[in-house]
Amino acid sequence: MISQNQYELIREKHGKYASWAVWAKALDKPKSNMGDMAIFGDNKVLPILKPNVLMAGLNLSRFTISEPFRNFHDTSPSGQDYKIRFAFKGTDYYGAYMTDIIKGVVEVDSKNIPKHLKENPGVLADSLKIFRQELRDLGAVSPLILAFGRIAYDIIKENLSSAEYGKLIRLTHYSHQIGKEKYRETVLAEIKEASCKG
Repeated sequence: MISQNQYELIREKHGKYASWAVWAKALDKPKSNMGDMAIFGDNKVLPILKPNVLMAGLNLSRFTISEPFRNFHDTSPSGQDYKIRFAFKGTDYYGAYMTDIIKGVVEVDSKNIPKHLKENPGVLADSLKIFRQELRDLGAVSPLILAFGRIAYDIIKENLSSAEYGKLIRLTHYSHQIGKEKYRETVLAEIKEASCKG
């Protein structure tokens, strides 16, 4: 569990690129209520939050964050964040801390990120510094990191010491063109398989 003070600190320091794997309940449509941020408006969310589980995306893809914890709560008709909500609802991973490993880079095509980082090495260094600060602010001890997609996974694996996390698992990215049911089945199987390997 996370304290109120930690929660407020994270909102203030990291809210422009981070969030939590908690969403308002979907209604009649799969994407309904994705942008309902009222869930973060009171202390009732605190017992749900899991600071020792991190979900890491690569970077912001389409927009800049207008309010704290908006990342991964995309209201765009083309947004795919709703698959994350469906995939992890009712699991031990619901309530995880969510962030992007690369900060301050808005790019819809993830294939462009490695080139950008090569041309701007300071971006990676700064992003890793912030990511490590996030871990400290969370009070995370040997956290489980679930990385969305190969590039985010590779960046974490290549730049963080294995002493900085308990387990790192690569997940299929939620933008993959599959339905929400298949996405849930896929990522939960990936977690199970990686966990069995020890």
